[in-house]
Amino acid sequence: MKTLWIALIGLVIGQVALAQDCQNTLSGQVIDFHTGEPLVNAVVYFRESGKFSYTDDAGEFEIKNLCTGKKQVEVTHPQCEKIQKNISIVEGDNSENFRLEHHLEELNTVKISGKKGNQNTTATAQEASLTQETLESYSSKNLGDALEEVSGVSTLKTGNSIVKPIIQGFHSSRVMMVNHGVQMQDQEWGMEHAPNIDINSIGKLSVVKGAAALEYGGSAVGGAVIADAPNIPLKDSLFGKTIGSGSSNGRGGSLSTSLTKSYQNGWYGRVQGTLKKFGDRRAPDYALSNTGNTEQDFSLQVGLDKFGYGFDAYYSLYNSEIGILRPSHIGNAGDLVTAINSQEPNFISDFSYDLNPPRQDLQHHLAKIEGYKRFSGFGKLTAQYSFQQNERLEFDIRRGDDKDKPAVDLELTTHQFKTVFNVDERNYYSLKFGLQAGFQNNFADPDTGVRRLIPDYDQTDFGGFVSGDYQFNDNWQAEAGFRLDYRHLDSKKFYLINRWERLGYDQGFSDLIIDEVNSQYLTNPVFDFTTPSATAGVNYSWNKKYSLKLNYSLAGRPPNPAELFSDGLHHSSATIEFGDLRIDPEYSHKVTLGFQRKAKDWQFDITPYVNSVKDFINIEPTGLLTTIRGAFPVWEFKQIDAFLAGIDIDARYKFDEDFQFNTQFSYVYGQNTTKAKPLINMPPANWKNTLGYKNAHWNNFNLSLSGNWTFRQTRYPDNNFTFESIQNGQNTVQLVDISTPPDAYFLMDFNAGIEFRSFSTGSLQVNLNVNNILNTNYRNYLNRQRYYADELGRNFNLQFIFNY
Repeated sequence: MKTLWIALIGLVIGQVALAQDCQNTLSGQVIDFHTGEPLVNAVVYFRESGKFSYTDDAGEFEIKNLCTGKKQVEVTHPQCEKIQKNISIVEGDNSENFRLEHHLEELNTVKISGKKGNQNTTATAQEASLTQETLESYSSKNLGDALEEVSGVSTLKTGNSIVKPIIQGFHSSRVMMVNHGVQMQDQEWGMEHAPNIDINSIGKLSVVKGAAALEYGGSAVGGAVIADAPNIPLKDSLFGKTIGSGSSNGRGGSLSTSLTKSYQNGWYGRVQGTLKKFGDRRAPDYALSNTGNTEQDFSLQVGLDKFGYGFDAYYSLYNSEIGILRPSHIGNAGDLVTAINSQEPNFISDFSYDLNPPRQDLQHHLAKIEGYKRFSGFGKLTAQYSFQQNERLEFDIRRGDDKDKPAVDLELTTHQFKTVFNVDERNYYSLKFGLQAGFQNNFADPDTGVRRLIPDYDQTDFGGFVSGDYQFNDNWQAEAGFRLDYRHLDSKKFYLINRWERLGYDQGFSDLIIDEVNSQYLTNPVFDFTTPSATAGVNYSWNKKYSLKLNYSLAGRPPNPAELFSDGLHHSSATIEFGDLRIDPEYSHKVTLGFQRKAKDWQFDITPYVNSVKDFINIEPTGLLTTIRGAFPVWEFKQIDAFLAGIDIDARYKFDEDFQFNTQFSYVYGQNTTKAKPLINMPPANWKNTLGYKNAHWNNFNLSLSGNWTFRQTRYPDNNFTFESIQNGQNTVQLVDISTPPDAYFLMDFNAGIEFRSFSTGSLQVNLNVNNILNTNYRNYLNRQRYYADELGRNFNLQFIFNY
């Protein structure tokens, strides 16, 4: 009976097969999505019937004896992502072409290792990147500290925890911070306002030295710092990473963890969080009171990464509380002189984790949604909306009912929209153009009981750019771009009448007055600024090792609200700052020449540059002002013409597979050409050398010893002033030396690490870092608290990185 049933089933199947038309043919071509070039040896495969064909030298294929009906076809090619498509086979000859993205599989391999698969931001200007491995070594520190790994980048500090980058002499509003494709808006105008970015949320950090990153904005006179998200592989996977560290100096540590889930169909998600807590730091000979900090960060990312379309949604919360060195807040001019002339702080307390005034409380929310669509044979369209809210609280030393009330309370809300079209499906050239729009509101809470440093304002921005590059041949490449930005600034601000008249505003700005309240004018300053930016350059390479880059960039930057409106005590820096309504946009003309050698044995990058800035917006100390809060240095914004020149040198030599030597040198010359004197806060010359060893056969054991020589800054403006005081019943005139830079210093650091792979799906890395091995006493010219205390002493940091 069983044999009979089998015979009957076989008879039925045979009759169906005879009845179905299976004499049809499918032919076509498999080509590269970007260039349209044919792909050889691609496989076109019908899984249901098992029929397949390879493409020939023209990318063409033909498959015969196909049955009619809807079929699923699978197309694969080495170094490409497999695609599946449903097609209908009709009677006779059928035709279908398939497009694959060539090299996509290679890109995914790079993404897994944490490096970018895409090209650099610019082909002819200076650009340097830090890999995820380098960023991980700074997990317990901050973004500014990590950026010092790049030659030509130094830092402006307010103590140890408030660190912001200086690129070839420029900082604050002249350095654009881009986080996950969004231009940061976090009150960057302040010299003690550090970037609100968690370094553990970054996969790659790039520094563009100059105004070549036109896509992100035109005001980057100094350059742009671009923090990219960690890249996620297009395959079914679940992986995570936890980084824990403990430090001796500050008796604290950090913990950061992330978990990523991805699918081969393109869907992905990632969640990440960071906790940091440190107590008072210590100089070699004494404690630095009230210098601890805490940080709690969180980020969430979800999206779809298809070749033809996709989206990315991202949210991050940065929450930080930072103590400010207690001795930096002085009560009168005499205390200021004593603090500057003393070798030790005038206030030293026992170690504590408490964060007392003066301190900063910061919270920054960033949310974005971005989508893209590829158009076959043309390019890629991207649209992005982002929202940011930054709240900054600065607490001064106050008594009575106001002791827990902030002296500065600023809330900055920003909406931004941008769209970019990238024409990249061409063999020899690419073209990119886009539009941007933004709206920003700043609210300065009047309930602080203190005169508001920055007023309420609304700011509207519009911008557009176009850029492109052309590959003439294997040796020559050129790029150029242009950008135009428009800004409308509408503010409401109170001015003391006597100050309004002393500044001469009654002559040129009387139409701004809308009301008079007691001894103050209520004014409504409204400004419109239009600023162009441009870049052009060439890149010549030869022998597959050497290249020569020449780039010119023009950057136009409108004044920020602080430069226009500052009017009062900036508590976190213990200075009084005054803006000027007469300030106009500044324009930078920069030329760089880069000579590079890239090879396995040794490589170098030598880049001299010159930069002429018209109407440079400069802030310098101009004297001392005594208020009911105490005596404070006065800093004022003025416009001058400036000239900067310098050189950055990077070199690496590999003795063999295990040993290598790295050296970096940078120098900046800054001159106020209007008054024929040096510019203030120019980084001194710096020379860093590192000898490293790594053995892949010993569990990736590695160690390195670094020596960093910071020269004394010999070019500085003389902003010293005198004040009169009564000592022993007599009038005494004393000099307040706030100009003379500290001496040169030499620091040594040690790093060692090893990796264990005792389990199949992960690894454990153990790293030891020792900073300032010799426990050297020194003061940093670019630390605004150098008048009051030494820098940090020796620090041991033990780190564990668990990949799973």
